[in-house]
Amino acid sequence: MADPVNASIIDHFQTLEDPRIERTKKHTLLDILVIALCTLLTGGEGFQDMELFGKSKQAWLQTFLALPHGIPSHDTFGRVFARLNPQRFQECFLSWTRAVAQLTQGALISLDGKTVKASFDRATAASPLHMLSAWCSEHGGLVIGQIKTDTKSNEITAIPELLQLLAIKGCIVTIDAMGCQTAIASQIQAQGGDYLLALKCNHKKAYKAVKRHFHAHIEHQLAWRTAENFFDAFDDSHGRTVRRRVWTITELLPLPELAKWPGLKSVIVVETIRMAHPQAPVTSDYRVYISSLVRSATAFVTMIRQHWDIENKLHWSLDVTFNEDRSRIRKEHAAENMAAVRHVALNLLRQEHSHQISLRQKRLLCGLDDHYLLRVLSRAT
Repeated sequence: MADPVNASIIDHFQTLEDPRIERTKKHTLLDILVIALCTLLTGGEGFQDMELFGKSKQAWLQTFLALPHGIPSHDTFGRVFARLNPQRFQECFLSWTRAVAQLTQGALISLDGKTVKASFDRATAASPLHMLSAWCSEHGGLVIGQIKTDTKSNEITAIPELLQLLAIKGCIVTIDAMGCQTAIASQIQAQGGDYLLALKCNHKKAYKAVKRHFHAHIEHQLAWRTAENFFDAFDDSHGRTVRRRVWTITELLPLPELAKWPGLKSVIVVETIRMAHPQAPVTSDYRVYISSLVRSATAFVTMIRQHWDIENKLHWSLDVTFNEDRSRIRKEHAAENMAAVRHVALNLLRQEHSHQISLRQKRLLCGLDDHYLLRVLSRAT
């Protein structure tokens, strides 16, 4: 195999066990994986696309793949991905991402879940696939881990499992209200990380105590609005005016309702004031976050915004660029394994910086230019 490809992702998937019995192995597992990945990088989606891509690019693929019996059929791709062990696939994926992304001190890791809507199977009444992903905003944005959950409500049990797979020492972990649990906060600290968690009504006593104290003693006190403790800015994008005011508070820690949170050092209150046009009513809402860090209000604003990169740069990209929500792949482990391959493809595209173009255009260029496709494949060196 050519060095650029061998030096990147293939080495980390060499140990992935082939689920087929020996007499049915007409095509090597690595050939199948590389063709599948190339298909996603060039705009394809399913198993029939993989067969079509392989046959169209067979002469090029033969320059670095074995292809002992030519190109696998779409049925072969489907059977292999349905039977691959998703846990072992996840281990290989983690091995690769650790080689790609050496997380630096203070790196922000966001955890959030996404449902692949069309993966619901009416025949077996199986729930649609729900994947919990870990996203790092550094290195242009990378998926650094994922794990399947049965439903969105099971994220609480899946978050500790995913955290256990990640090297988060020195990093900051951000999670929405679903993961705002004392046990999860303790685990993050035990693994050497810090947390920034959204506090909502699932912890009603703590949430109400913070808001009550804030409105009564802090919100209207000008003494609180220092450069360190207060942030105030207007945003006129998207056809509306939005004002965000942020308070960073350490004096709330003696509140008995917050006593159970391990290592808690800061409470952050965010007020968002919206006005669509001059005649529209002005609306406002308050959000509360808790953190084991002491930072300025400006720093916390940056972290909160970065957390939503997982929605804007991961989930949105998977749905709009890779058409994931319409994927009908659902047999056995196929949906979970294909979700992981999409994450690999997305990571590779985001790591390629020689062309300052959109992800959609990068996929198009991969389909048009074999040299560019090989460059993308080699980004994990």
